[in-house]
Parts: sequence; C-alpha cells; structure tokens
Amino acid sequence: MNENIKKTDLLRFSKQDFELKERVRKYAGFFDLDQYVIQHKLYSGEISDDISREVFERGDAVVLIPYDPVLDQVVLIEQFRPGAIRAGETPWMLEFIAGMFEEGEQPVEVAIREAKEEANLDINETNVTKVMKYLSSPGGMSEAIYLYLAIVDSSDSGGIYGLPEEGEDILVHVMKRTTAMALLSQGKIVNASTVIGLQWLALNYEKIQQQHKK
Repeated sequence: MNENIKKTDLLRFSKQDFELKERVRKYAGFFDLDQYVIQHKLYSGEISDDISREVFERGDAVVLIPYDPVLDQVVLIEQFRPGAIRAGETPWMLEFIAGMFEEGEQPVEVAIREAKEEANLDINETNVTKVMKYLSSPGGMSEAIYLYLAIVDSSDSGGIYGLPEEGEDILVHVMKRTTAMALLSQGKIVNASTVIGLQWLALNYEKIQQQHKK
C-alpha cells in the first residue's frame, strides 16, 4: 500500500481509463467465449501490462419479480439448470421468471413475454417497474441483469409451462412472501437473481402494499 495516498476517490476511473486492445472469439455455440487483451490505468497512476482474460458472452437477461401485494404472495418457477450440477445439490432451482433478449427487444417486453411463456401470467406494462440493473459475474462474464417488479393477481396462478422446443419444463409455485423468505433462509433458494430479488422485496414490500391497497 502506498502510504502517501491518504484519501481515495470512489470509483475514480471510467471507460476512458482502459484500452481493449484485442477481442478474439474462441468458441461460438449456444453461448460464446471471447478472449480479451486489455490495458488499464493503475491506482498508482501507471498503466498495467497487457492482461489476457477469457470472457463468457451469454447476452443480457431480464428477471421479473411477480408480486401480489393484496395476497402478499410471490410467483416462483421451478426448472432444471445444468449449471447447478457441479454444486452437488439438486439441479432443479426455485427462481423468479427470467429470459434473454431477442433481437430489438426492450427489457419490459422481455419481462412480459417471459411471464406468459414461463408462468402463463398476463402482465400489463403499466404494472412493471424497474428495480435495478446489475452485473451477474463481471470477473469473467459480460452478462447484465435487468431486474423488474411486476404487480400481479396470483389468485389463479399455477401449472406447468415453458416452451418444449427450447427444452423448458417449468413448474409454477405460488406462495406467501414469508414462505419464500423462509426457503431463502433455509438455503432452498440459491439462484443469485432470485436471492437479490427477494432481499429487495423484503426491504420494499410494505411500500408496495401501501401503493396498491384496494
């Protein structure tokens, strides 16, 4: 540590402070893998050597929190996730609705489409609110997650949905918010976007209920 640095500026660097010198496609499939060669400014004021990193390119995604403030219920889906096999637990995950962008789509359009495909929920755009945008794993993945809240009527929700041509087999669960939080605390919900969404909901559900009182 440089003892001469007594005060630091938070996030002092910007996109002008690095150079993407080379980007090479190493693999192209359902997802892609690129090799980046980068130089960037150091906190010392110097410039780094060339840094080579592989970056997983899977595109951006939208995650939707379907919440019924009247019944204080959430809609979760359950489906098989191959990326969870190595973790050693069940590869069937409890998740919020999510999906990738298609060409030219806006985030709200993705949310509405995926809600119908994965849970047979008819979502009105006026009931969809942006929560946040975050990076899922920026150390090696370029994916950005757009997290949205949807106000729903969950009284008649449930069933098995998904697109067979996309290998989807999705079971819809409707449960009290408190039940979902209990599952989270028990380690039964481990999907990152769902953990983040439930924690956000825990901080904001009272305000949402006040806004949607009948």
